[in-house]
Amino acid sequence: MRTGSKELIRDINSHLILEIILREGRISRAALAKKSGLTKATVSAIVLELMQKKLVIEVGSDDTSMGRKPILLTFNASCGHVLSIDLNVDVIAAMTSNLLGENCRLKQYPNTADRGSIIPLLGSIIREMTAPLEPSPCGVVGICLGIHGMVWKNEVLFTPYTSYADLPFREKLEEEFHIPVFLDNEANLSVLGEHAFYYHVPNLIGVSVHSGVGVGVIIDNTLYTGANGSAGEFGHTIIEPGGRPCPCGNLGCLEQYASERAILRQYAERMQLERADIDSFVAACGRQEPAALSLLDDFVRYMAVGINNLLNTFNPDIIVINSSFTIYFPEVVHRIQDSLKNRMRSYCRLVPSGLQDTSILLGAACVCIRNFLGVSHLNLPAKSGGADA
Repeated sequence: MRTGSKELIRDINSHLILEIILREGRISRAALAKKSGLTKATVSAIVLELMQKKLVIEVGSDDTSMGRKPILLTFNASCGHVLSIDLNVDVIAAMTSNLLGENCRLKQYPNTADRGSIIPLLGSIIREMTAPLEPSPCGVVGICLGIHGMVWKNEVLFTPYTSYADLPFREKLEEEFHIPVFLDNEANLSVLGEHAFYYHVPNLIGVSVHSGVGVGVIIDNTLYTGANGSAGEFGHTIIEPGGRPCPCGNLGCLEQYASERAILRQYAERMQLERADIDSFVAACGRQEPAALSLLDDFVRYMAVGINNLLNTFNPDIIVINSSFTIYFPEVVHRIQDSLKNRMRSYCRLVPSGLQDTSILLGAACVCIRNFLGVSHLNLPAKSGGADA
């Protein structure tokens, strides 16, 4: 298609109108023309096309004191569904939603799948999650997998704690289900979810602490992934030269000291347990067990070091930290903030995740929705308690 062709211009204008409707929630055709800078005739033609595609519907009229009441338009969120999957080391979480991340249905599955069985397992999960969905004009418009490792152009490059690197997830699943499939790093998806549904600020960093420690970076409302997708591999920054070995090949990486996996492993070793989970660790902290409290102190100390480096590097509006430790112990966020030895900290808020366990899944939903609608940004009405700049 030639740049500047009528088809391209109409497509761009259509996406612009759709973005405005998504952002505003409800809006009249006249207001759309004013906000978009397009003529009323162009807006009317685009709206008619969007309504024919079942993407936009009319929802009554606006209250005005004078003249004819304008008819309001809104996005038809129920015109399709998306499926989000968080492919974690021990648990797979799957969620279906409409095209505004609403009407969610969430289910968790234990993950013991190896390299040869993970794709068939995902296939069975997709069938189970999509079977009960209500019929819709567009059906399931996308599936997105959150990968705990490095991803570039929908390919898994490196997974430190599973054997899933280089597997043809997209090809196999698209061949079976005939639905667009996307893959991205879990920290990238987490920050996309926080940005779209909760913290509407232009410069946002999300620190995601699970089996590893990842960072998602939003700069000027755009996700930054680096030259080959490895931006944000925060857990593989070295904080103890010559320290503990890491699957990435380095020694002394942050995630060997401050990830949930590392903290729980150390707790089990100190208590001479076969293994420990987050519930037993939280209970131990509640009993004031010295080993558990000491490890929680370590988490605060190491995260403060890492976040101090992020502040110096990016100077964002907000840093969001998402971890079971900050969910179960809300005071940990304040302790990390108080530990920062940086004069720039006054220019940045360190806040807990607004979406918690659903941030990766809602970020994955954003990827599917944006691809289907062809929109660049998806700042939706904030979930309860969301913050704006």
